[in-house]
Amino acid sequence: MSIIHTAGSDYKVSTEVYEGPLDLLLDLIVKSELDITRLALAAVTDQFLAHLSDLQQNSAVEVSGFLVIAAKLVQIKSEALLPRPPEREEGEEDPAESLARQLKIYRAVKATSKWLHNREEEGLQSYIRLAPPPIIDEELDLNGVTVDNLVAMLEALYQFQEEAAPITSVVAIPKVTIKNKIRELLGKLQQQTSLSYRNLLPEHYDRIEAIVLFLAILEMVKQRYAVAEQSDLFADIAISPTDKTFEDNEIVLALDE
Repeated sequence: MSIIHTAGSDYKVSTEVYEGPLDLLLDLIVKSELDITRLALAAVTDQFLAHLSDLQQNSAVEVSGFLVIAAKLVQIKSEALLPRPPEREEGEEDPAESLARQLKIYRAVKATSKWLHNREEEGLQSYIRLAPPPIIDEELDLNGVTVDNLVAMLEALYQFQEEAAPITSVVAIPKVTIKNKIRELLGKLQQQTSLSYRNLLPEHYDRIEAIVLFLAILEMVKQRYAVAEQSDLFADIAISPTDKTFEDNEIVLALDE
């Protein structure tokens, strides 16, 4: 509380503005250097009641909250003067314990609010990323790529026969899965320092085999079981092992087959 003198007027009393009765009560306890206990609540009761006289100009709604807390404080202080604690009915809550619990919760919320406000003022409106940042490969430079390059790449990947042999029987195509192909590649990488994508393709292969092999390599690179390098655009892909290549754990696919 402070006293301000203005010209042409009497002395005016200026009081601190509190956000509510709990804010006032917490401030009184802090200024008295007390913990939030039954004795502390009883000790600041008179100060709290004295502050009510400064709220005459406030609305009835604002004052009502202070009156409720004031009534609890008066009851707490009265019970503190008794030689023995009063007997309470079953289920009746101790007003001192109830008010102390409310005050501790309010103190925690107020401290959190102040911390968030300080972060906003400092411009720290971000939080630490818990997961490791993703590894983003450099953007592929397609400058200088022509249609002839694309055609040459397609011809290298898909060796179509000019004349298809006549169909004399129905042959069941063996099932080629990404998981089986990964197991095969892991076994080879554990014995060799490098593999060639084109050499991994059989002499006569179909489109499915080429796609499954390529997807298997991508999955291994994604999960750090292999490293793939390409010296030039549309050049052969070299696959090398990593430390994880020699682990016993079996690779797990996102969509298990």
